[in-house]
Amino acid sequence: MNSITSNKKYFTRKIYTFPTLLKNVKDLLSNAKKFARAKKKNLVSKAFREKIMLVTTAVNGCVYCAWYHAILSVKSGINRDEINKLLKLQFNTDANEYETLALLYAQHYAETSRNIEKEMTEKLYSFYGDEVAETIILYIKAIYFGNLSGNTFDAFLFRLKGIKAPNSNVLFELVFFILSAPILLPTLPKVKKYRK
Repeated sequence: MNSITSNKKYFTRKIYTFPTLLKNVKDLLSNAKKFARAKKKNLVSKAFREKIMLVTTAVNGCVYCAWYHAILSVKSGINRDEINKLLKLQFNTDANEYETLALLYAQHYAETSRNIEKEMTEKLYSFYGDEVAETIILYIKAIYFGNLSGNTFDAFLFRLKGIKAPNSNVLFELVFFILSAPILLPTLPKVKKYRK
């Protein structure tokens, strides 16, 4: 898996800072109605959605999202071998022609920290049409938020072991950890196999 580990000196996964968290929350809230409408219309199948989630998660390395979306992927009909390949970004062998562009877009979105090349977005809209492309992007934005949230929670745990995230603020990490703990602390024993 990409970036799920940290090196021994620094926590290397992407995390939130207070300004980037605010920016992402604002973006998600402004798209809440579009997101609800997209889910209602079911423009993207559950299995396709989970593949998008897993590819984004593979790049960002969130162990909590990897665990949770692996479970949802199995429920949506994706076999464990394909899930493992998605988490290793080896999706080209299993993805069908219809899915490949979206999965590459999800990978690019995460690898560039949301600095998408204009040409990639144009291809996405051209191939899928406006509604489906917008839905794909909404799912990527949602999982990206989840990924960085899980990673920020982990950053505080690693800080307690003496491994700090560069350019991070201990107070912000602590507050984020306290707010996230009721959701993420109970999952710690379940995510062990995703920590490599």
